[in-house]
Amino acid sequence: AVVSTQSTGDEIVNVMPNSEYVKRGKVDMKELVKEAIEREYSHVVVINEDMKKPNSIIVSHLPEGPTATFRLTSVKLKKQLKRHGNATRHRPEVILNNFKTRLGHSVGRMLGSLFHMDPEFRGRNVVTFHNQRDFIFFRRHRYIFKKNARVGLQELGPRLTLKLRRLQKGTFDTTGGEYEWYYNHKQMDVNRRTFFL
Repeated sequence: AVVSTQSTGDEIVNVMPNSEYVKRGKVDMKELVKEAIEREYSHVVVINEDMKKPNSIIVSHLPEGPTATFRLTSVKLKKQLKRHGNATRHRPEVILNNFKTRLGHSVGRMLGSLFHMDPEFRGRNVVTFHNQRDFIFFRRHRYIFKKNARVGLQELGPRLTLKLRRLQKGTFDTTGGEYEWYYNHKQMDVNRRTFFL
């Protein structure tokens, strides 16, 4: 089944409280960021596509940055998951797992800031960003308390895999922006035991 960019955007909006979906069209990214700052948004998340399939996500923290670009793979929407649950509108708890380096802390804080720091525990929703070998796995679950102090998990979707490509100081600027970190496969794929996040 082909995953469309619009349905991916709709599901991401359902995960993030107080967010809205706006079709970008041909609007320049700098104009989009400027308008979002005027409206006092805290973040801009842009999903890019190639041949009608989502292939990358740009997350820009407003008003002063940073901006991260991730490669997007392994997208599974809620309807593609077996035995998925239906999410409630409660604000989720956020788990940032295995972000150990200085770069990892920066990226983890940025991803965590997409959500309120005041979760509603009544909804028992959890959003997890798990870093493993520089791949960030995004999952959303509901936990259910069972007998004998056991806990069950029910996946709510979507399921995404992210890989950091660039971390830029400030808001999005391809020409004059200063990069804190960028992925260079010729230098970085030499040793498979070195991880950056």
